[in-house]
Amino acid sequence: MLKKWNAVPVAVKASAVYAVCSILQKCLSFLTMPLFTRLMTTAQYGQYMVYTSWSSIFTIFITLYLAFGCFNTAMVRFEEDSDRYIAAIQGICTALAVVFLAIYLPFRNFFNKLFELPTALVLLMVAEIVMTFSLSCWYGKLRFSFRYKPVAAVTLLIAVLSPLLAYFLVTASPEKGYARIFGYGLVVVAFGGAIYMRNLLRGKSFFHKKYWRYALSFNVPLIPYYLSQVVFNQSDRIMISHFSGQDKAGIYGVACTLALVLNFVLNAINDAYVPWLYRNLKIKNTSDSPKVANIIGVLMAVLLLGVIGLAPELIHLLAGEQYREAVWAVGPVAVSVLLLFYSQLFINIQFYYEQKGMLVFASLGAAVLNIVLNALMIPRFGFLAAAYTTLVSYLVFAGANFWAMRQTLKKQAIQEKLFDMRGLSLILLAFVVLSAAAMALYDYLVIRLAIAAVFVIVLAFRFRDIGQLLRTFRGNPDT
Repeated sequence: MLKKWNAVPVAVKASAVYAVCSILQKCLSFLTMPLFTRLMTTAQYGQYMVYTSWSSIFTIFITLYLAFGCFNTAMVRFEEDSDRYIAAIQGICTALAVVFLAIYLPFRNFFNKLFELPTALVLLMVAEIVMTFSLSCWYGKLRFSFRYKPVAAVTLLIAVLSPLLAYFLVTASPEKGYARIFGYGLVVVAFGGAIYMRNLLRGKSFFHKKYWRYALSFNVPLIPYYLSQVVFNQSDRIMISHFSGQDKAGIYGVACTLALVLNFVLNAINDAYVPWLYRNLKIKNTSDSPKVANIIGVLMAVLLLGVIGLAPELIHLLAGEQYREAVWAVGPVAVSVLLLFYSQLFINIQFYYEQKGMLVFASLGAAVLNIVLNALMIPRFGFLAAAYTTLVSYLVFAGANFWAMRQTLKKQAIQEKLFDMRGLSLILLAFVVLSAAAMALYDYLVIRLAIAAVFVIVLAFRFRDIGQLLRTFRGNPDT
């Protein structure tokens, strides 16, 4: 195995290691969930979920997502001066963090009540956001030079030390929710602080007019889109905490974590699908596009059905019996994930033709709808209503992006159908019906296991389609 690994091209090695590190980072809270949900009450776990929700929102305003978006193009455009560019955008992030604190600290009592967090945690959050940004920039630079060993080493150290410190703090403190937050945050701040100083010393820059202008002009127009995605993912928990209490936010957070973990699968599939799609769009050979999209749609639907069908057992295994109510949120959230896949199909076309304006309006409209529906439905029907308001919002989001894609194709005078909308609609309809059936059978484990076995057998017989899909992505678009 070592000989085979040494024979692999360095670019392939780097891609594999970066993929594993990315999954490990994103799945860290999911992988440690069974431990901490049993050490903490639902309200204490809800404190952690509220913290992560606010952190996701503030990350947009403090970092402007400058480690994404324009970063890759900047590493190519400013290749000879990449260290100075990284130091400069790190300066933007630092300046925005100072502005945030200048607004927060004089009115911290008001904001603490709004955020449902103490001052110490808000300060930790800001430090963690800045240091995570520095780490992301460092990771991004190393990715371009295929230097994967330092990335793997730092990622693994954080992945091991964070839950260890959190475990010791949680077991030693009565404030277990806050202890878990400090356990993870302090490790990131320590490693990120070292990388922050490294970036600053290597780049020897804080303000650089050219780089600040380039980064801000590229990413600021996309802020509404980034913000709307965070609102979709996080506003539910914040509003549940406000209307129903942090214990319900913790229960709902477990359901979302279970269903949304397949987002990593969706992102991995999309990362392979997009280059193939764009190559075919470039040479105007899109005859296979409808079939490929349908195959991916069926694959996503089957995986999500597996999560819905086994939700009671998965919730019990990952979180414990006190989170039993979460099973009723898994179904609608999973349907939302499939709708997100459909939306991503349409968004890919808009990005290819650089038509981002309609995407921003669609994202903002759906996000505002989500907030309004939550404000109306959660107080009346309880925290589970948030799962269904999210589903409705994602349905609107998918519909708006489908319309935007059609307008984009009209502008490009493209009449060929890139997606089989009848087929995708049938997949969605069948998925909704089967999801409802699975939820109705939650008290009948044997029946659900028998149905799951049938699905596994059918999937095994259709494994050839999945293999063909992978070969299609790797193959020549001319063939």
